[in-house]
Formats: sequence, structure tokens, C-alpha cells
Amino acid sequence: MKKLPIRPIHPLPPAVSDRASRRSLSWLWPAVLLAALPAQPILAQQIGEVDTVFNWIGPDHKIVVDAHDDPKVGGVTCYVSRAKTGGIKGGLGLAEDKSEAAIECRQIGPISIPKPLPAQEEVFNERTSLIFKKLRIVRMVDKMRNTLVYLTYSDRVIEGSPQNSVTAVPVDRATPIPTR
Repeated sequence: MKKLPIRPIHPLPPAVSDRASRRSLSWLWPAVLLAALPAQPILAQQIGEVDTVFNWIGPDHKIVVDAHDDPKVGGVTCYVSRAKTGGIKGGLGLAEDKSEAAIECRQIGPISIPKPLPAQEEVFNERTSLIFKKLRIVRMVDKMRNTLVYLTYSDRVIEGSPQNSVTAVPVDRATPIPTR
């Protein structure tokens, strides 16, 4: 009995099947890239927003209120209100938000500080323009008064904004704040 050579069956010519397979897998690259990014804990939760200016095209300008739990101090949450630019640029993420922000931090449960804190530390930052501007929240420890002080401000690569807001959370004297 004579053996015949086995040939693979290609329904399409090689050039066409390669193009089709590349096109069918093109959706996979963004998924692979997103999966490769490290998972970041969610530190901010949007509480609400209020429209301030109506826009015909794109989202409205608004004031947004976010809650930020201090990642190293249990029982403390900071509430930040800030302007968010709308319109076409705002909808595409290209607008630069205003530098104004207000902060108020509250004890929402028993305060626990498992590890010593630095005297000053940035606890949260968020991009407020495409590249150059960030809103920052910094925690400072006032050892003399046993108080946690939180400051919010905006900065740019070249120059920051002098506009800021500050709040303080007193800690019971029976629980001294451990510092490094």
C-alpha cells in the first residue's frame, strides 16, 4: 500500500489567514497590558457631585466630593471637595481642573496606628490635568498636641498653587501617635 504525503488544509491562502488571525487577536493586546498593571487599592470613593455650569456639548462643570481613608491610620477619613472641568476637553480628560480644593477629616471609628508614622507624608495624590498637575493630600503629625494634621494643595511640574486647605484630627491622649 502506497502512503500519500499528508498536507495541511488551509481554507485561505497563507497571507489572508495571517491577516485574519492578527485582526482577530488585536483585541487581546489591551487586555494583556491591563492585566500586567499592578492592582492598586482604591483609596478614594466618590460621595457625590453638584453641577455648577451647564455645557451643551460634553459633561457639565461640577464640584466633586470624594472620601479618602488614610491608609496608615485606621478610623480617619478625609472628605475633599474639588472643581472638575467639563466640556469637550473635560470629557476627553484633556482639561486642567482648577486648583481650589477643600478638605475636612473626621474620626469615623476607633483610631488605630499599627506602625510609626513619619512626621510628614503624602497619603494621596490625584492627577487633575493630562500631565502636569496633581491634587495632593499630606498628613503631618503634631506631637505636642497629639493631633494629625491634613493639608490639601495642588502642584504643577513648574510651579504649584498657594491655594490650600487644612484640617486636624485630635487623637485621644491615651493613644500617643507613634512616629519615626
